[in-house]
Amino acid sequence: MTVRTSLPESRVEAAAKKRMLPPLLRHTLYALAAFAAVVALTLVTDEFTNLRIATIGYYLIAVAGLTLLTGLTGQVSLGHGAFMFIGAYTVALLVKHVPSFPLWADLLLASVAGGLAGLLAGAAAARLRGPYLAGATLALAVGLPALTRRFQDFLGGSNGLSFTVHSRPSGVAIPELRWQTWIVWLSVLIALVLVVNVVRGRLGRDFRAVRDDEVAASLSGIAVGRTKILAFLISAVCGGLAGGLQAFLLGTAAPGSFTPALSLSLLAAVVLGGLGSLWGALWGAVALVYFQAWSEDLADVLHLNTDVANNLPLAVYGVILIVVVLAFPRGIQGGFQKLRGILRRPAEKKENHENH
Repeated sequence: MTVRTSLPESRVEAAAKKRMLPPLLRHTLYALAAFAAVVALTLVTDEFTNLRIATIGYYLIAVAGLTLLTGLTGQVSLGHGAFMFIGAYTVALLVKHVPSFPLWADLLLASVAGGLAGLLAGAAAARLRGPYLAGATLALAVGLPALTRRFQDFLGGSNGLSFTVHSRPSGVAIPELRWQTWIVWLSVLIALVLVVNVVRGRLGRDFRAVRDDEVAASLSGIAVGRTKILAFLISAVCGGLAGGLQAFLLGTAAPGSFTPALSLSLLAAVVLGGLGSLWGALWGAVALVYFQAWSEDLADVLHLNTDVANNLPLAVYGVILIVVVLAFPRGIQGGFQKLRGILRRPAEKKENHENH
C-alpha cells in the first residue's frame, strides 16, 4: 500500500535534510554564511558604513540578550546598559594595565564580568516582579556610571578611558576599521550561535514556561528562581560582550555612552524588532543605528540647538516605535511573518487543490 504525502517531494527532502543536521552544526553554518555576507558588504562600502555595520553588530548581541531576558522570561530590565558599561570598562582596564592579554581574552573577561554582575542582579530579580524589578535595574543603570566620578584616577572620571588596540596582524593589507568590523561580527555570531542553541533547547522551553505562568512552571518541576537567575546571567554576558566590543571598536570607555537612555533604547529595540524573536533583535539593532543617524541628519537640516538635537533621536525613535507597535503588535519581525503568511496562502491553496 502506497501512502501519498501532501507535500511536494522537494519540500519533503528539504525537511529531511534539515532534521539530519544537528542544531549546533546548522546554526554554525548559518553563522558562517552571515559572516561571509558581512565581509562582502564591508568590501563594497566605505569606512563610515563599515563603522555603522560594526555598531549594528554589538547592538545586536546586546538586544539579543535582552530579548532572551524580557521576551522569553518576561523580566523587564531597564538596566541593560549597565552590563555594557561593565564590559567596556573591563576591556579598557585590561588593555591599559595588562597589555599582554590577547583581544579574545579581553572580550572573554568582559563577558565574564558582565555575567557576574548579571548573576547578582538575577539573585535580586528572582524576588522582584513588574515595576519593582524595572525600578531596581534602572537604579543600576543610573548608579553604576557614577562610579567613574568617585574613582577618577582608576576609571578616568567623566572623560573615561582612552586606549588603542592593535588587533590587525602585521603585514595584512586591510584597513583597520574593516578588520575591526570583522572581529566584532565574528564575536557576535559566535555568541549568537550559543544563544540560539539555548533558546531552542530545554532551557529555552523553561524560560517560556516561566514567562507564561510561574505557578504552572513550578508545579511542572521547573525551578523558577534558578531559571530567572540563569536568564539574567546569559543576558548580562551578552551585554558585557557588547560593551567590550564597543570599547574595542571606538577605543574608549566613557560613562556618557552608558546613560539610562541607552538601556531604554535597548528595551525599545526589543519591542520594535519583535518581542521574543532573535530575528527581531537584528531589526531592532538596525533601527537603533539608522534612526539615530537619520535624526542627527534631520537636526542638521533644521538647524536645531544642541539640547534639542541631542534628544531628537529618542523622540523620533519613540514615535516610530508607537507607529510600528500599533500597525504590527508583534514588531517588525511579526510584520514580516504576517506578510509571509499572506504571500504563502495562494500557493498553499493551489497546492491543496492540485493534491485533491
